[in-house]
Amino acid sequence: MLRSVIKGTGSALPKNCVTNKDLEKKVDTSDEWIVQRTGIKQRYICGENESTLSLSLEAARNALEAADYLPSDIDGIIVATTTPDNTFPSVAVQVQAALDVPECMAFDVQAVCSGFVYALSIADKILKSGSHKCMLVIGAETMSRILDWNDRTTCVLFGDGAGAVILEAAEGGDEKDRGVISTHLHADGRLKNILYTDGGAGTTSDSGYIRMQGRDVFKHAVTNMHDVVAETLAYNNIDPSEIDWLVPHQANIRIITATADKLGMNMDKVVLTVDQHGNTSAASIPLALDYAVRKGDIKEGDLLLLEALGAGLTWGAALVRF
Repeated sequence: MLRSVIKGTGSALPKNCVTNKDLEKKVDTSDEWIVQRTGIKQRYICGENESTLSLSLEAARNALEAADYLPSDIDGIIVATTTPDNTFPSVAVQVQAALDVPECMAFDVQAVCSGFVYALSIADKILKSGSHKCMLVIGAETMSRILDWNDRTTCVLFGDGAGAVILEAAEGGDEKDRGVISTHLHADGRLKNILYTDGGAGTTSDSGYIRMQGRDVFKHAVTNMHDVVAETLAYNNIDPSEIDWLVPHQANIRIITATADKLGMNMDKVVLTVDQHGNTSAASIPLALDYAVRKGDIKEGDLLLLEALGAGLTWGAALVRF
């Protein structure tokens, strides 16, 4: 039986760090207001020569180095992003070209903040089929490019960044074997109007800006993320106490805390980067994962639970033995 094993992680952030104090000079907000409502203290914003592709490449190279793999070892690339540099071609094929990866499968996935979990699930299914052996999975965003900087309810929340993992098919099947154990994906398009952009290539010829009904998003995020985590635990017949680390989407400290409380999980076992990165959408989970791995918190053999919710609404979770 094949399992998709994470062989290496990597991440990338823009050079420009923007603190809440910096935002106080631009919009009607305050450090206290942002921290109390979101837990965010700073975020990283791309400069003129930085892009979703440049962040993807840096994260990918760091993941390859961590795995001690070469680009030629990769036979599939999936990039989760809502902010591609071009409508087409995909970021994935541009990553392939820049890394000089031999001819392979490459495409983008768009599920906004759930994007990395969706991409990880797809890559896992492909690897388990036996058709491919090693895949590069990236979550990368330049959310700052679709923010209305006059809308204080959204512009203070988001940041830019990228994270990546190298996944390799390996024999396994025992519960203690490393690899992706299960993934659980959901969507409800009836809720599309509570978090969206007011533009797009097929309607306004530009990307538009993020619009959000914050209270509704918060309510659904707490409920749906708890439910998908409970679904994952029940499916695998495990107790929350068996999880070594919860790696949640880093959108809001109150959502993360509420989810952990509902599961009875100690916050000491929750990876938190929202204060440093803000909400980086599809980059959020792989950024947090790489941060915890490089810090030495997450170690080989640890049982991880990844979970996210994004616009659509989309949401999902993955149980992974690191």
